[in-house]
Amino acid sequence: MRVRSVFQLNGGKIMNRFELMETTIKDVHDAMREGTLTCRALIEAYLARIDAYDQKGPKLNSIIAVNPHALDEADRLDRAFHEMGDFIGPLHGIPVLLKDNVNTCDMPTTAGSLSLEGYFPPRDGFITTKLREAGAVIIAKTNLHEFAIWGETISSITGQSVNPYDLTRTPGGSSGGTGASVAANMGIIGIGTDTINSIRSPSSACSLVGIRPTIGLVSRAGIVPYSLTQDTSGPICRTVEDAVRTLDVLAGYDPDDPVTARSVRRQPNTYMDFLNTEGMKGKRIGILESFFGDEPVNEPVNAVMKQALPCFEEGGAILVPIKDVVDSAYLTSDVSVHLDDFKTHLNSYLEALPEDWPVHSMADVLESGKHHPKSKDNMLIAMEREVGTPEYNEKLVRQEALRTKILKIMADLELDAVVYPHQQQLVCKIGGSQQQRNGVLCSSTGFPSIAVPAGFAPDPNAPIGVPVGLEIIGRPFTEPVLIEIAYAFEQLTHFRKPPVSTPAF
Repeated sequence: MRVRSVFQLNGGKIMNRFELMETTIKDVHDAMREGTLTCRALIEAYLARIDAYDQKGPKLNSIIAVNPHALDEADRLDRAFHEMGDFIGPLHGIPVLLKDNVNTCDMPTTAGSLSLEGYFPPRDGFITTKLREAGAVIIAKTNLHEFAIWGETISSITGQSVNPYDLTRTPGGSSGGTGASVAANMGIIGIGTDTINSIRSPSSACSLVGIRPTIGLVSRAGIVPYSLTQDTSGPICRTVEDAVRTLDVLAGYDPDDPVTARSVRRQPNTYMDFLNTEGMKGKRIGILESFFGDEPVNEPVNAVMKQALPCFEEGGAILVPIKDVVDSAYLTSDVSVHLDDFKTHLNSYLEALPEDWPVHSMADVLESGKHHPKSKDNMLIAMEREVGTPEYNEKLVRQEALRTKILKIMADLELDAVVYPHQQQLVCKIGGSQQQRNGVLCSSTGFPSIAVPAGFAPDPNAPIGVPVGLEIIGRPFTEPVLIEIAYAFEQLTHFRKPPVSTPAF
């Protein structure tokens, strides 16, 4: 149930009672068309929540910077709506929480590193441009694990982000600042990037929906790279519908990212056509049994999944056990090329910085000391690796073999999709590191995945429990099939709940 939030408009006049908590793009646009809500009022309300909960209250520490122009942008959109009598685009006035490794020309882009503090890119990233053209307001840049290189969301810019459901745990990562702030209703749309787990990890940890699109569906141009072999970006939202509305805006060909040529003529006119409440009926969905842990530490996640999986059958799907063994730990260490690409691909971004900028390579970042100690080990490992070596090329061969293996399993069992828990154990405590995450399967293959809430595991530090998410994966460019399944599952279960640490006011 949404909690009503009252806020003031210009001149202190109360214009309307609007249900801010857990609101959606459609809710906002309906209210705007009715004349009972303005962009300014909406942005003011979310700015107030950021002020109340990011550095105060539970101190989620999820925001790196608030957009100082957000209210000006809201006023411009209100004027445009008044003059045109319509929205300028499908995301008119919608506040976006943008991961701070996506270029914004009017705000610094730091990738969570002190080595980039104060850097203003010369132009917006491709997806930033798409969001703005659709009418969205970038309300804030969110915290991330420095350079997006791991899963606890610790940066040298602002430190450790906190999970709003359990203040002793991380929000996942690397897009954990986006996850925590969207879960806490500090905005409507979140944008994450994903190289190994990084859209789906915070989605799982924060009871959210995250879409990792097929490699080539969404441009990476203007995003600080980690591994361009595996990098992508996508929405992190509270509902499947909002994530799909956002994907519609983000997807498409970009000549500055040649890999997006793969998507040409392979996407529908709109993904909204696949929001089908009957979307699970008749679908054959494989359960990847080797992605479930069998130790005591895995019991909380397994218990949640045991309750969630029958919901697919309740919605008309046919569940099929997959006995083939896929080892996620092996995929991370011997198939994924994230650390192999890291130095070369990050350097391609740093080399293009202004001539007088103090760092132009990973080596410069390490020498400067302007990085978090938690990032150092991964950078030192990356410094010893190169693209194009025999070891690197062998990993690429294994990636192709993995793609074939998963496609053959799906063909042999006549599957439409595969499901498993995103993480075999609960998201880690602050000070720990994420273990037994399964997102590497889609990262190493480039296949699409949607993470959705599966429920909550009881924990003494979590008033309503620790969120657990499941992944639904499919063949390349089968986002429509995954959306049908994810939407039908969500509408049947309604597992998402807002955290109690950031209530309405």
